[in-house]
Amino acid sequence: MRLAGLSISELLMMIIAVILSMSVHELAHGLVSYWLGDPSAKYAGRLSLNPLRHIDWLGMFCLLAFGFGWARPVPIDSRYYKDPKSGIIWTSFAGPLANFLLGFVCVFVYFLIYKFAPYGMAAVYVTRTLALTASMSIGFGIFNLIPIPPLDGAKILWSFLPDHVYYRINNGAWWMNLLLFALIYSGLIGGPMAMLRTWFIDLFSNISVFLLGI
Repeated sequence: MRLAGLSISELLMMIIAVILSMSVHELAHGLVSYWLGDPSAKYAGRLSLNPLRHIDWLGMFCLLAFGFGWARPVPIDSRYYKDPKSGIIWTSFAGPLANFLLGFVCVFVYFLIYKFAPYGMAAVYVTRTLALTASMSIGFGIFNLIPIPPLDGAKILWSFLPDHVYYRINNGAWWMNLLLFALIYSGLIGGPMAMLRTWFIDLFSNISVFLLGI
């Protein structure tokens, strides 16, 4: 378990990273759906960065302890969209994209502090929290792009299928949920996810270093 042996400060950093990653992800889903004409998230009070509106406590614990987890899904009603299938694509992609953007912002601010802030314990704690948040958020974004229900990647990929195939697969999606858990517990997706996360962090670091002239 990842929580074993953590100090109080390290646990607080992880909690901050998880809360930010999940809240930004769900807020992005709700905002894009709202912009496309769906008021469901607004009526449910989910167009907010207040983490209490987005956190699923069991999902948060699993993300802290095991490296994968979930938030409370934002209510989405595709019947409000002019084109339901394209609306689902944009709404679903918004969550992972927000995670990547949060990851980039954290990496950029990390190097900004590294360049301009005086060295001290406060700077150490802030930069460590930023680094952990970047890693957690990018990993959360990558995980949600896996094309297996109930993750966003499945909603994106399936929206390109013909309608008769799309609805047939949706009706049988329950067994794919079991497939997802089997892949998680087998460890088959852990290695590729770690490689992709490292690639994104290296990319964002190189861009930040270039922009800041470090």
